Amino acid sequence: MPVPLCQAKADFFRMLGHPVRIRVLELLQDGPVAVRDLLAAIEVEPPALSQQLAVLRRSGIVASSRDGATVVYRLAGGDVADLLQAARRILTEMLAGRNELLDELRETEGAAR
Repeated sequence: MPVPLCQAKADFFRMLGHPVRIRVLELLQDGPVAVRDLLAAIEVEPPALSQQLAVLRRSGIVASSRDGATVVYRLAGGDVADLLQAARRILTEMLAGRNELLDELRETEGAAR
């Protein structure tokens, strides 16, 4: 029985739903990055990073290659970078709305005194 499209989308977003995975994807937006550089930028233990990279690799969202002893990761396609930029825009709009509400609450609180 085929997986419904909405379930496949939910699975995709669930796969993205880890801070280390999001940070890895953000770092890879500018081009390939060696694992040692990912470790330095993210500051997690190597096994934790390895586990999250494996999830991203299995999903097909990143690809890896070896340059001697160095393993380098890259985004498998440009759409991921577009998705991250869209998420940033959406979050900015959401947070701006909250700030406007917070400002309004502060104004009404000051007027009530």
